[in-house]
Amino acid sequence: MAGTLGGSFLTQRVAERAKRRELALVRAQEEARETRQLRRTCYVELNRDARQFTTALNRHLHVMRERGVGEADIAALDEAKAAHRDRYSEAQMIAPDEVLARASAVNRALNAVYGQVRRLERGEPEPGESVDAAGRAREEVWELLRSMRAAMRHDLGVAAAPARVVAARRHEDPVPAED
Repeated sequence: MAGTLGGSFLTQRVAERAKRRELALVRAQEEARETRQLRRTCYVELNRDARQFTTALNRHLHVMRERGVGEADIAALDEAKAAHRDRYSEAQMIAPDEVLARASAVNRALNAVYGQVRRLERGEPEPGESVDAAGRAREEVWELLRSMRAAMRHDLGVAAAPARVVAARRHEDPVPAED
């Protein structure tokens, strides 16, 4: 009788342990899925806002060449900058180091161009700064954006390693495109 009770008890304990392991595995899978979705959303928004900031800088440079910059122009540029800053701040808390390194390079480049643009607006450019120089610097941002996007896609498991993707892209499309 003790053997029957002990066997039942042991079977029950083994089943409970197996159930706990199964629940832990399901929770871990759900957390991984939620984390991946959080990163995906963060990446989509950061990529979008960085590209919009780049486009806003491009538009602003055209306005500077063609006519005087108005308050609405400044507000549009500052709005794009603020949106990018917010997304970049979020990425700093979510993105892994490789993606964050690429996002940081984009952030630094965009802010450098923004600084040039604002100094040019005030008529206080630093040596070597001009509207054309700012335009060239802004063009270089597109390659950084491609690199950032490749790192994000790789992290999400939807693309090859970033260096190979960017190198392949450079070979296929030597002219920077606002894609």
